[in-house]
Amino acid sequence: MEQLVIASNNAGKIREIRELVEGVELLSLRDIEFTEEIAEPFFTFEENALAKASAIHQFSGKNVFADDSGLCVTALNGMPGVDSAHYYGERDDEQNLQKVLTELNDAEDRSAFYKAVICLIWNDDVYYFEGICRGQIINEKRGDGGFGYDPVFLPDGYEQTFAELPLSIKNQISHRGKAVKLMVEFLKEKLQN
Repeated sequence: MEQLVIASNNAGKIREIRELVEGVELLSLRDIEFTEEIAEPFFTFEENALAKASAIHQFSGKNVFADDSGLCVTALNGMPGVDSAHYYGERDDEQNLQKVLTELNDAEDRSAFYKAVICLIWNDDVYYFEGICRGQIINEKRGDGGFGYDPVFLPDGYEQTFAELPLSIKNQISHRGKAVKLMVEFLKEKLQN
């Protein structure tokens, strides 16, 4: 069975992705004993995903995929965007979320979207897959599932936040779910050949 490294130690993210990917053995960074911190200094999701995937591919020699994702809020000119994980200044989900809510205090337009870009290095070739999920930022947290901004993100067409939705539904509609599905379709074709 082909191996594929998930460039993450984020348990929530790994759990979501394992639900979606079949036919390959998924390895975490812990599984390959990769412990370095990878810088994400770039201004686009694509560049950050490539930086992560490249570093791990060079370390392990294995097929790898990395994603970079974030919340883009219309009233905040697309922020926090690539800075979503450390918008407050450090990696702190609660502080990041509270900062967005504070900045949106008087905003009429609370529209936002989550964007995920996956960079896949498969047999030394590089591929990209993108997913977007549009919605609104609500005023207060609801639900205890998910991570990051999920408790305040209400996806279009739903009355539950990402933190309230069952994982099976979130995976169908989320930015990461959409990007992973595109990658999975691609991998199925590769694995059949």
